[in-house]
Amino acid sequence: MSSLNAAERSAPLRLDSHLHLWALGDGQYSWVKPAHGILYNTFTPEMARQALAAQGVGQAILVQADDTAADTEAMLAAAAAHDWIVGVVGWLPLEEPSAAAALLERWAENDKFCGVRTLIHSDPRPHVLELETVRASLALLARAGIPFDVPDAFPRHLRQVADLAAAMPELMIVVDHLGKPPRGGTAEQMQLWAKQLGDVAALPNTVAKVSGLHTDAAEFSAQALEQVWDVALEAFGPHRLMFGGDWPVSLLGGSYAQTIQLAATLMDSLSGAESQAFWAGTAQRVYKR
Repeated sequence: MSSLNAAERSAPLRLDSHLHLWALGDGQYSWVKPAHGILYNTFTPEMARQALAAQGVGQAILVQADDTAADTEAMLAAAAAHDWIVGVVGWLPLEEPSAAAALLERWAENDKFCGVRTLIHSDPRPHVLELETVRASLALLARAGIPFDVPDAFPRHLRQVADLAAAMPELMIVVDHLGKPPRGGTAEQMQLWAKQLGDVAALPNTVAKVSGLHTDAAEFSAQALEQVWDVALEAFGPHRLMFGGDWPVSLLGGSYAQTIQLAATLMDSLSGAESQAFWAGTAQRVYKR
């Protein structure tokens, strides 16, 4: 069982709201290919703990990286063994409401289970969030007070997120990676992303993660991310944004230390209370940690 050291207990809390673990070789995580380079590896709780602790990050929430029940079970097992893992955003088969209900009933008994996500960005259908079956499953989450994470929503799904938030005001929606802005794309693409993100942020039952912003198409630095940060801050305000390291996917852009420093530089102008909301408070509120 891991525990926080004295320095971590006395420092202002940093909670990473978006951390992945996976073990290759068991038939899961089929999206991880040799072409992914450093990601084509097994990433354990011990490896994650070392990276986070070196940067003063005392807690983390695990987020699903595979649309399987086995991935969620593995995360819950890791959370049971390591007290610095304070939550798990797992998976449900949203197009199978009965199966989703059965899994939700089982996993909701675990106090570390705190959210649901599916790899929607791998779904080519732009209307998937409008499907009757998906809405039925999401209604289960709304009734249970469990947030729904949406990854990489732009360009196919970000508009739908606003429609979903308006249609289901009791469902808390977390926009992962700021919807995946098209950094390195055209000015028109960036404007469309900003407009759609603003439409999502206009609904009070939405928040966003400043996470996963690396792309091969653009520089990964605080200066290069200023436009994206300004759009997000204006849209959501500092109390509806949360830090997500996206480790180990973030290693494609740089070390975890670089990810932390980049985030710290972006939010340097925030007040003390706003800063604490970004580093931990928003995630604690949304995921009830």
